[in-house]
Amino acid sequence: MGVSSLVEQLKRDEGIRKFPYLDTVGKSTIGVGRNLDDVGLSPDEIDLLLENDIKNATDSLEAAFPWSMGLDDVRKAALVNMTFNMGIGGLSGFRNFLAKMQAGDYASAAVEMMDSRWAQQVGSRANRLSIQIESGQWQ
Repeated sequence: MGVSSLVEQLKRDEGIRKFPYLDTVGKSTIGVGRNLDDVGLSPDEIDLLLENDIKNATDSLEAAFPWSMGLDDVRKAALVNMTFNMGIGGLSGFRNFLAKMQAGDYASAAVEMMDSRWAQQVGSRANRLSIQIESGQWQ
């Protein structure tokens, strides 16, 4: 039996599920019969998911705020980090922060970032990202 035949068979027999579900014996399962409770994810699979999620966050950021493509890598990464955390809709609510970022007023942008409920919720993450925004240095 060729690999493609086995793949087709397993997809047919297990089904393809984008979202977790409980299988017939109550195990959390996803994809093509991946038992998350007993098997979980390998380090390579975790890295692949992260890589895809970073790409999606970056694409969302660049589509919503084309000016962000002109930022240095460190400051852009802070915006991608925020987008990753709260989605582009959440980031879009930071109007004053984004206006300061677009204007290149990074010190004021860092203050605006910290003056939010989000900053209170994520604590040290917001502290690190605000320093990263202001300084242009990885934190």
